[in-house]
Amino acid sequence: MRRADKLSKMAVLAAYDALADSRLEITKKKIGIIASTAFGAHVTTFDFLNDILDYGDINVSPTTFSNSVHNAAASYISSSLGLQGPTLTVTQFFSSFYSALQLAGVWLSENRCNYILAGAFEQYGDVLGYVYDSKLTPASDGRIKPFNFKPVYHVPGEGAVFFLLGNEISDNAYCKVENISMSSAKADLTIINANGLLADESVYLSAIHADIPTAAYSPLFGSMMIGSAFNYAAGALMLKNQMSYAAPVKDNPHGLNIIDETKRSDIELIQYISYNCKNEKAAIFLSKK
Repeated sequence: MRRADKLSKMAVLAAYDALADSRLEITKKKIGIIASTAFGAHVTTFDFLNDILDYGDINVSPTTFSNSVHNAAASYISSSLGLQGPTLTVTQFFSSFYSALQLAGVWLSENRCNYILAGAFEQYGDVLGYVYDSKLTPASDGRIKPFNFKPVYHVPGEGAVFFLLGNEISDNAYCKVENISMSSAKADLTIINANGLLADESVYLSAIHADIPTAAYSPLFGSMMIGSAFNYAAGALMLKNQMSYAAPVKDNPHGLNIIDETKRSDIELIQYISYNCKNEKAAIFLSKK
């Protein structure tokens, strides 16, 4: 890991924590890895390109080049944790984590492996920050206001999160992935991915119902195209602990039924909803184990 870049280090740490948190004694040969990212190792890629400009193409670091490929982080996870199952990296901007979960379901149903470490990671960099600031509106007070919808303000974030998925229900299981679809349904609670990355997030109003409590946790982790993975983690925690967690930013100009306090709740089904820049919907449904 000494030679790894920051993105790979974040990914390995998150994958290690997920595996350790499972408390399972499992054969590592049977664990697959599906990593997802929107931009991959773009920071390392630009470092590599800058080195070419500064030193010429025959004098650049081969380590920097190897770390710049999209599958480097997944490779570090496999080698660091001694996992010998199939390994793949999915890149798809807004929908990469959804695709990772769908692929994990296929691998498990085909018995390609017994368990899968599936997750997402993203790194902030100066080039990405420049693009965000050019195309979107930075939050002057450093806060994402997910229930404003328009105007929107972004706060760039970075991080990694992984989950151990399997067909068997263990004592420390958090929840069950019921479905991944393009439509919403009736649930006990709705989490939305409003995070300032769309110029107009009013489309989320059509997915919110007055009789269903709604939350948004993007102010905790920032504006990222892989933010769905962090909201997925929030939903898993709520189902395991049977707690509804208060929205971190409670600005509510539309008078929505948002979760304004943390309390014990009887939660059976959570739907998580995200829209991309084409206003295409994706939804994950998590249920009590």
